[in-house]
Amino acid sequence: MAAKSSLKNMALCLTAVCLICAAILGVVYIVTEQPIADAAAAEAQASIAKVLPEGGAISEEKTCDAEGIGGYYIQTSGDGIVTAYAVKSTTGGFGGPVTLMVGVLPDGTVFNTSVLSHSETPGLGAKCTEEGSSFREQWKGFKGNLAVKKDGGDVDAITASTITSRAYTKAVAQAVALVNGLAGTDTKEE
Repeated sequence: MAAKSSLKNMALCLTAVCLICAAILGVVYIVTEQPIADAAAAEAQASIAKVLPEGGAISEEKTCDAEGIGGYYIQTSGDGIVTAYAVKSTTGGFGGPVTLMVGVLPDGTVFNTSVLSHSETPGLGAKCTEEGSSFREQWKGFKGNLAVKKDGGDVDAITASTITSRAYTKAVAQAVALVNGLAGTDTKEE
């Protein structure tokens, strides 16, 4: 015999379903929280390794209040001298935020860049992620005017993706500005 359909029965049934679903989601969150955190840490370490010179010790993540900066790391030599910085920098692109890891030497030279996340158009703005592309290669050892050539700078933009190129360049400029501000104060890591 089926239960009679009433407001009370429907409310009890809906409450039971919601409680069961909430319990399942809670268990899934608890089970996946640490693996997700581990994967994010591994991704951060891999991107740091891509943008900094080999060798040296890497600090724990440091925070700052600079606009668009999600944190930074300091690389030091064996005797504690700062050799480079890895800066997580985010700015708005054409399709949404563009987040980079930027390796910067203490003199403000860009050592290398790596894209952590983006929402740019596939085939156009997403070309900023292509390893070995002329756009990405120009950032290795870059020291110049941090603006696209269309705006009077030294950066060659991605064809048909000026907005993405400007966003990428702005993210790099934010990282370089942070390092220029830190370079005088962090010459030796303690």
